[in-house]
Amino acid sequence: MLNILVIGVGQCGNRILDSINKEAFGGGMLSKYYGKQKFISHVETIAINTAVNDLKELRFTKAKDRIHVPYLHGVGANRPVGKKCFEDNKELLLRAIEERGDFDVAFVIASASGGTGSSFLPIMIDAMKERYKYNIYGIVVLPFREEGSIYLQNSVFCLKELMNGSSDGNIIVDNQFLKHLGKDIKSAYDEINRTIAERFLFLLKALDSEMMMVTDLGDFKTVMTGGSKFATMGFGEGDKNMPVKAVIKHSLSHAGLLYELDPYKEATRAMIIIEGDKKYLNINDITSEVEKLSKEIGQIFKGVLLHPGANPKVLSLLSIGASAELEKLFNMGIEAIHMERDKKDRIARQNVNIASKLEGLEPLY
Repeated sequence: MLNILVIGVGQCGNRILDSINKEAFGGGMLSKYYGKQKFISHVETIAINTAVNDLKELRFTKAKDRIHVPYLHGVGANRPVGKKCFEDNKELLLRAIEERGDFDVAFVIASASGGTGSSFLPIMIDAMKERYKYNIYGIVVLPFREEGSIYLQNSVFCLKELMNGSSDGNIIVDNQFLKHLGKDIKSAYDEINRTIAERFLFLLKALDSEMMMVTDLGDFKTVMTGGSKFATMGFGEGDKNMPVKAVIKHSLSHAGLLYELDPYKEATRAMIIIEGDKKYLNINDITSEVEKLSKEIGQIFKGVLLHPGANPKVLSLLSIGASAELEKLFNMGIEAIHMERDKKDRIARQNVNIASKLEGLEPLY
């Protein structure tokens, strides 16, 4: 049995963690008090935030698993302020982690765009890597592009720090890519969080299960260290009338992925995990689809979980190499930085101009 730590940082990370707990407890409102989490592994969860109101709104995360870092009511999407806040409270946070025990692997979930999550995520992983021996992965959420220039510039600096940092890899989720999941902003966020939770729990189950054509934590590490230190996940679920090859294709498609990616051109390594009743898991179908992908990207690890009576499900983990969407995001972030700089320059010039015009004058009464 694996010992796994899952940390949600900032409002976005907290809400995704809450969705994970909801799925693990079974979804009932009182389940966190009386239910037992349905993890195969031993899983510890921690929600961290500078905004106490964000912690209070969590419905499925136990009070003992919430840590408020006292800093007014959040850091206001200001990454330098957030970084200072982390450094001021670093020992408090690391001590809270150590009190949970030792782990085989940890995941830290946060938005790239806000304040607390964006600023804490890279330096928190670095601090944990300095102190602990286990692998630590980020799960980083990109913003809706219309959210504004500050969120865009925060995102590119957060991603840059993750690329240059000491994490063992980072899974990207893109809200912009997934906004079709909801009819309005609230339903979109709720469905995105549920989707992430569903796939993440599938991944945890697979990493700690007896499988045919085994994939394990070592294979996961190999996939995550490929490419640019970023990866994403895809998911597909079929029925008894859908061949498993169609479910694999769906997990690699626009409809199945968490981030806009052409797996056959932009992925560098992959892990394909298939679950279902053996009567639905045709070995020739599995082999043919996996071979199509492996011819383009090289190494693919595959695992099969036999589940009597279950329809086929497929989880795909894809490490990202050169990515057109990632380059596009960085260009948007750079434009946002220049726009913010131009605004500040115009304001400074205006202030100097006004001050010079008033020089030598006194008010008359």
